[in-house]
Amino acid sequence: MNKNIFSQIYSDYTQQIEAGTLKPGVKLPSENELAEQYGTSRETVRKALHLLSQNGYIHKMRGKGSFVLDMNRMEFPISGLVSFKELSERLGRTARTLVHEASLIPCPQHIARQLNIAEKEPVWKIVRAREIEGEKIILDKDYFLASVIPFLSSEIASQSIYAYLEGELELKIAYAKKEISVEQVTAEDKLLLDLKRDTHVVVVRNYVHLEDTTLFEYTESRHRLDKFQFVEFARRMPNEE
Repeated sequence: MNKNIFSQIYSDYTQQIEAGTLKPGVKLPSENELAEQYGTSRETVRKALHLLSQNGYIHKMRGKGSFVLDMNRMEFPISGLVSFKELSERLGRTARTLVHEASLIPCPQHIARQLNIAEKEPVWKIVRAREIEGEKIILDKDYFLASVIPFLSSEIASQSIYAYLEGELELKIAYAKKEISVEQVTAEDKLLLDLKRDTHVVVVRNYVHLEDTTLFEYTESRHRLDKFQFVEFARRMPNEE
């Protein structure tokens, strides 16, 4: 692989995307076209496109090509798209999920705005407290499009919703936007979390997309301050549970 050409392709496209010259949704030239344009091999082009994808500049759709992502929607780095069950297993800590609600509801107006859908369109509302080593430190409030996910239950929510979506429904979860802020605790936080004397929580709002770019999930994850860790951008990798 020619490293100079690899770097040039990556640099050219990051600059154009960051400057707004290439707008969100624009399709990039094909691998063959880029190889001809830069006078290099498809392998070099493929690796440059892979790095652009991994760093959140483009989204590659099998059989369709590479499309520019909205960099404003990637304003904050995002963690790997893993479920709480996967994460707790990797950390080797004792953990459990307490499901407080799993119901099909008409979408409230403020959630409809987040999901870009009509108010009262059916969505699944899932409210879960995450307990690690005996302390409830995370409160997850998830909303899933019922048009994409026809069924959810407390049992599924207590295990891994992502394992169900990918294993049973064969959905391909691709990428997400996350917005992170520090906010005052609510009455619900005090009721469902072990906050001690905390007056604020870290709030991570997740906008999760399928491979075809459909925004199908909005999650508000509320973390106890002393247990929150900021991590870098990553994509969900194939074959992960």
